[in-house]
Amino acid sequence: MSDGMRELLLCPPDYYGIEYEINPWMSVARGAQAAVAQRQWKQLHATLSELHCEVHLIPPQPRLPDMVFTANAGLTVGRKFIPSNFRHKERAGEQLFFSNWMEERGYEVHWLPDNLYFEGEGDALFGGDALFCGYKFRSDIQSHRALADMLGCLAISVELVDPRFYHLDTCFCPLPDGGAFWFPSAFDEYGQRAIREHVTDLIDVLPEESMHFSCNAVIIERDIVLPEGAPKLVTQLQDRGYRCHELPMSEFIKAGGACKCLTMFMPQREKC
Repeated sequence: MSDGMRELLLCPPDYYGIEYEINPWMSVARGAQAAVAQRQWKQLHATLSELHCEVHLIPPQPRLPDMVFTANAGLTVGRKFIPSNFRHKERAGEQLFFSNWMEERGYEVHWLPDNLYFEGEGDALFGGDALFCGYKFRSDIQSHRALADMLGCLAISVELVDPRFYHLDTCFCPLPDGGAFWFPSAFDEYGQRAIREHVTDLIDVLPEESMHFSCNAVIIERDIVLPEGAPKLVTQLQDRGYRCHELPMSEFIKAGGACKCLTMFMPQREKC
């Protein structure tokens, strides 16, 4: 890895499709268009590669259609990888593929206890000096204490209250300058207050723009890769000196995911 180059993990969408319903976005009847999904994913892959990221690919597996959403595979800090314990049995089969793949590449794999549900970067994002952890729909609040102990970091638990925004990365996106953009009403009152206390410079995303999964963005220094459909947010980010790369993500939003869900950082942070 060259100096400063971010390493990312993606999974080709060869087996991606909507084969079950485990969040309000998923409809087996509506489905996703495979050819369009392939095109959208390739555009994401190309964009991240052009931003001088080293993009690793894990082989997709049959009967694991959501493996494409690598952010949910776990959380990587330095050389430690903490795999997810998925709440839904439909996704539990992904766990060993990801943990084995990371172990083969020299990461130390540290499992949480089986009885603690945790869904990786989907519910664990560093902002400033803290690890913000979402809970209720997919991850357990008890998993945050275990994470904090394992990593030696400050974990701030925030409750998600809107089932459409079932993972933290669907409604909260920390920025490298210490700010963040978010959809406040996805959080309970305490969670909103906790975020406001720890993040000084917040951009509130409009409800109609949040529905395009605009918070589900990949930040590479001054570049932001996000789903199209959030012109007001893009203007605010550009005013702060960020370069925005807007991508079509319709076929993945049908499953409740977009740019960030499709991307896991290796690592998200070198240390807490």
